Amino acid sequence: MLDRSLSSAPEDELGEAPFGRTDAAAAGWAVSRAPVAYPDAVAAMEARAAAIAEGRAGELVWLLEHPPLYTAGVSAKPGDLIEPDRFPVFASGRGGQYTYHGPGQRVAYVMLDLTRRQRDVRAFVAALEDWVIGALDAFNVKGEIRDGRVGVWVERRTPGAPPREDKIAAIGVKLRRWVSFHGVSLNVEPDLSHFGGIVPCGVTEHGVTSLVDLGLPVTMDEADAALKASFRRVFGEVEDAGAPA
Repeated sequence: MLDRSLSSAPEDELGEAPFGRTDAAAAGWAVSRAPVAYPDAVAAMEARAAAIAEGRAGELVWLLEHPPLYTAGVSAKPGDLIEPDRFPVFASGRGGQYTYHGPGQRVAYVMLDLTRRQRDVRAFVAALEDWVIGALDAFNVKGEIRDGRVGVWVERRTPGAPPREDKIAAIGVKLRRWVSFHGVSLNVEPDLSHFGGIVPCGVTEHGVTSLVDLGLPVTMDEADAALKASFRRVFGEVEDAGAPA
């Protein structure tokens, strides 16, 4: 279902990654096949981020899925949790408000050392947006950003109806000692009805969508390949790694 080949390009064809490391070292790339409990993921992320900051471990991008759950970012409003008993709810130290995670959604936790890249939070968030937009482009989907609305959006057009915008990817990160954790989530084929228990990211006037909802039968492996290719373009090289313990 990929719109173009995503086989790894030779390094000299990639060009300089705009948010790459100053030493060009590769970040680790790990994929967990089984669902990961949210508290376990947070504990592993925090431990890895601390190890990166202390020079005891390398950078890591960790791709996974969670069981169905809601998380509340630091700006979450209690009234935006519409169905508090529907799924487990976890307080999260990331930026943003309420969001949903569950099967069919690719979560990518990004543990990067901005001291080795750029100590610029705005540029980092823009690079995360560019990463996701580039991955969507592999499926001929035009992802866009909007002022005042964090995440990546797609415009939906139906004949005879006004256009609408739906969110296809969420972004929420935290920095500690200039090392990032948390990251992005891309809707590949989640149950979109599960978003109905919250006001996603505090936005009421727009909906949510997924690649499959857009009519694209994308597999998780295809989404991962697109994410990896786009990450290399924006952040630089990666190398296969194990998931954090």
